[in-house]
Amino acid sequence: MTFTLYVDEARWRAHLVATVSATPDIVPVIKGNGYGLGNTRLAAEAALLGVDTVAVGTVDELPAVQDAFPGDVLVLTPSYPRPFDDPSGRVVQTVAHVETVRAAGATRVVVEAMTSMHRHGLGLADLPVLAEAVARLRLDGLAFHLPMDRHGGYDPAAEVADWLRRLAAAGVPTSVAFVSHLTAVDLSGLRRDFPGTTFRPRIGTSLWLGDRGALQARGTVLDVHRLARGTHYGYRRRRAPRDSHLVVVSGGTAHGVALEAPRTVRGPVGRSKAVAVGTLAAANLSLSPFRWAGKQRWFAEPPHMHVSLLLLPASVDPPAIGTELDCDVRLTTLHPDHVRPLP
Repeated sequence: MTFTLYVDEARWRAHLVATVSATPDIVPVIKGNGYGLGNTRLAAEAALLGVDTVAVGTVDELPAVQDAFPGDVLVLTPSYPRPFDDPSGRVVQTVAHVETVRAAGATRVVVEAMTSMHRHGLGLADLPVLAEAVARLRLDGLAFHLPMDRHGGYDPAAEVADWLRRLAAAGVPTSVAFVSHLTAVDLSGLRRDFPGTTFRPRIGTSLWLGDRGALQARGTVLDVHRLARGTHYGYRRRRAPRDSHLVVVSGGTAHGVALEAPRTVRGPVGRSKAVAVGTLAAANLSLSPFRWAGKQRWFAEPPHMHVSLLLLPASVDPPAIGTELDCDVRLTTLHPDHVRPLP
């Protein structure tokens, strides 16, 4: 009785092939929890897609990916204070600090520029150091990690264009640019304006999770208990507000159920929704991601590590033990017990 991610493999792979075909020089990103599917599996899928390079988030993710993918692997997190030795010759490290540029030797590197993300990168004041070091670097390209939100008229393609002009003027080669969070229209414009630059979009979510309907997480019902109104239940000994069914289903915080990142809220509608959710939470009412009988069901209490408790009204026929309930879980935090083909 487990928490499972089911994959409609034919549909999922059709989306992968279509995305790669429509995205010249794509660099699939394989990191974290492997977008719910696992990094080893994604590395094997990337090999089947025929791409020459993939990207990982950290050095610690290299072994699993390199074992399943025969090509080059770009590490997105910058090396510091110097690039590590790579006997395989297949690893491309990111350099984002002046100290690392100065210390870089024969290791393959990508130099990241400081965009308006302000996360990693060399700034404009560092260009003289970079220009001086270029001749002794094994430079595989430049990197630009860009904001996703475009409110206020922000244009990420214009930011990349400005950087490329400044880098070229400083004598830094601009033949390859690894970019993130640009649209097909953005890339088309950049390729037109910079015909001597190969743009390599690093894409993760829209590749692996772009057809969300091909992926379905499900938890297995482990127990069902009838509760009379006022009956205590759970870790916190809450009382059933009315006659109910308590459904125990596999899938808890260890699987990523009900884990969310803080969200940016804008506008009166978004703020009103956030207030409404907060008000319900203050009353110990939280909708679970599990569905039964056509409706999203309420948590009976916060999810446990491996199971969740759901409350159903007594008027709703409960699921039988062994039934699988659909769970609309966030796949970038998902750690299923199994990944299986959709039956």
